[in-house]
Amino acid sequence: MNSHLFAAVLSRLKLITGSSTDVQLARSLEVSPQTLSSWKVRQSIPYSLCVDLARKQGCSLDWLLLGERDGNGAEQTQESWESDVLTRLRELSHADRQAVLLHIEDKQRLRQLEQQVQQLAKYLPGAGLG
Repeated sequence: MNSHLFAAVLSRLKLITGSSTDVQLARSLEVSPQTLSSWKVRQSIPYSLCVDLARKQGCSLDWLLLGERDGNGAEQTQESWESDVLTRLRELSHADRQAVLLHIEDKQRLRQLEQQVQQLAKYLPGAGLG
């Protein structure tokens, strides 16, 4: 896999796991940061991990690995991704939309807390939290 394709796959992995850093991605994938680093050096991610994650997250493996959507070869842009999400949200019941909103709010709170912990960790001697 060339470096451009590998970087794109990593970017999509971060997108579907809600990760903004390599450390967060490693946590989401339940691997060590060193393992993720070795994947980056080899420019290779285990295929089985991608299959499992695509299945778990309900996304297309074609999109995850190739940036293709629905097998038609069209790259999914941020705008089309957002449009797809909005379409899917509109198809849900009110109760399901409320559940999705609660999940989003929880995720935002967790990110805020992670950022606060990282900021506080800077003040602790020898506290390498990530």
